[in-house]
Amino acid sequence: MSEAGQEQRPWGYFELLLDEPGYRVKRVVVKQGERLSLQFHRHRSEHWHFVSGSGLAVVNDETTFVRTGTSLDIPQGCRHRLENDGEAPLVLVEIQRGEVLDEDDIVRLQDDYGRGS
Repeated sequence: MSEAGQEQRPWGYFELLLDEPGYRVKRVVVKQGERLSLQFHRHRSEHWHFVSGSGLAVVNDETTFVRTGTSLDIPQGCRHRLENDGEAPLVLVEIQRGEVLDEDDIVRLQDDYGRGS
């Protein structure tokens, strides 16, 4: 699926919904059986609200089952990863807050797709 406004990634895609000074809002879709890199951000925090599907989220050393209607806060500097172990796409709205919101603020610690920081 490749539509205008979608940023394709090996694990799925995201769409930028709003980009303002100090915050950014994205719609993120994680394909079945895929997961994002284990990562952290130096300059931003994130809030994830799950709108459909289910999966596992890791924040530092805690693993949480996530599903439709649940939310998670990812403080700045925390290691985190999201995995879709469900039977449908995992869809969330991600709100980023901070001074630096671009993709260069991703520090990857582990990545299934061979991408470095």
